[in-house]
Amino acid sequence: MSHSSSSLALAPAQLAQAISNPGALGSIEAYISAVNRLPLLSAEEETSLGRRLRDENDLSAARELILSHLRLVVSVARQYLGYGLAHADLIQEGNIGLMKAVRRFDPERGVRLVTFAVHWIRAEIHEYVVRNWRLVKIATTKAQRKLFFNLRRMRPDGHALAPDQVTDIAQALDVRPEDVAEMEVRLSGGDCALDAPADDEDRFAPIAWLADESQSPDQVLARRRMDTLQTEGLAQALDTLDARSQHIVQSRWLTDEGGATLHQLAAEYGISAERVRQIEAAALKKLKTALAERQADFIEA
Repeated sequence: MSHSSSSLALAPAQLAQAISNPGALGSIEAYISAVNRLPLLSAEEETSLGRRLRDENDLSAARELILSHLRLVVSVARQYLGYGLAHADLIQEGNIGLMKAVRRFDPERGVRLVTFAVHWIRAEIHEYVVRNWRLVKIATTKAQRKLFFNLRRMRPDGHALAPDQVTDIAQALDVRPEDVAEMEVRLSGGDCALDAPADDEDRFAPIAWLADESQSPDQVLARRRMDTLQTEGLAQALDTLDARSQHIVQSRWLTDEGGATLHQLAAEYGISAERVRQIEAAALKKLKTALAERQADFIEA
């Protein structure tokens, strides 16, 4: 361990910042050059550091383990550059996986940290790639993730797969043929911006088809108020009328079988048709006033 204290000409704070943000050294090239100069640990040194971390929670031991494996993260992250994501971001996520591996490392199992850590590094980078490669998450199940990271490599020249090729890939990866076909469609597609670019106001964007003003909050609220007025509000307004006025209004306007005529109601009550009309007009006026008051209560609420 005699070489560890001079592993890199950087202050601990600088180095910690570089681990969490590979671009902190000025450029990704500077970071890679710096971590490649860090010395590797022997098996004995690695075991000793692992025991110190496990038994004493020695954070300086964890730091030494992490530093000696930063070049591994760079190497693994380089394998995922084909997804269009920044190398520094991939390294940063891989460093998180490395730190998780160091925390879980058991020096007594006889396995070098590099073998154990590579799985954690890849897991973190996989999650980052899947989460950020597209706006819409493209792989969620275990089979989809396996296809996501293997299908592009297995497609001949990037061309569409023939049915027999779909079957061969499904057997090779131990997934269903329909999963292969679905992932091929997902990988062949692309993101589409909902809105038009700010400098292209004349462009007709997909959001124009998605907008539905009838579902705006004010329209929905207005419809609910109208529904309430036509049900509960009307029933309460009718309760303010006397029995004869209620019957006349309901017979004339609130029946599904066609409204009764003034003469029919006049004969029923033994009064003139003109008198029925007057009662009806007064009842409707009273209903209108009651409903207007109910609507005003809605607005105030």
